Amino acid sequence: MYPRTPRKVIGEQAGMTRRSAGAIALFGGSFDPIHSGHLAVAHAAMEAFQLDRVIFIPSGVPPHKRRQRLASFVDRFAMVTLASANSPRFVPSAAEAGPDQQGRKVIYSVDTVRRFRRESRGQYSILYFILGADQFLDISKWRESKALLGLSNFIVANRPGFRVEKLRSAVPADLLRASTGSPYADHHRTIQLRRTSVYVLESVASHVSATDIRSRVQQGKSVHGLVPPLVEEYIEKQGLYR
Repeated sequence: MYPRTPRKVIGEQAGMTRRSAGAIALFGGSFDPIHSGHLAVAHAAMEAFQLDRVIFIPSGVPPHKRRQRLASFVDRFAMVTLASANSPRFVPSAAEAGPDQQGRKVIYSVDTVRRFRRESRGQYSILYFILGADQFLDISKWRESKALLGLSNFIVANRPGFRVEKLRSAVPADLLRASTGSPYADHHRTIQLRRTSVYVLESVASHVSATDIRSRVQQGKSVHGLVPPLVEEYIEKQGLYR
């Protein structure tokens, strides 16, 4: 099964109509493979921010992993689809499949967010972008990072002991608004920017990593419980990571 076009995915596959879909979040990544840690973050964000949709977007060629050999886009998209199968509010998206629908092109997050905003205009009330704390620390290295920080709110999955001030320091000073540093709620904090906000999702700790999963499969070890059952079955049947 080949992924559908980005326009179809952003609109129809996301389950949106002409009325507002409420709060939605884009969750991008290589997802090689998608695992229980990713899903834990999505579930926690869903609950904390009352999201109507979490849209999982497998990257085509990740800009920071150009030399790393990934499973094919079709395989990674299939695994995301399988991982989303039992959660109606988790939506797989082929928005970064590229012109050939095979994910062979580098597509930057800022362009994905712009396209999403353009093609789903008026169909949601709040837009978030989910990523991990380590990724956010490098946000200044992303393509058009200042523009990206002004296009969407961010949900940053934080690990225990990681100081919010360290995340604040990753934001260009001219984008920051004066902040009291007080928490909005027990489960997240906020960094106020001029046009958007960065919300910190606390204590979403996971020792699962895609690198470890690939290594375990290569060594013939079980990955049961580290990935959803349907993803585990897909990896085995397709002979991935061997």
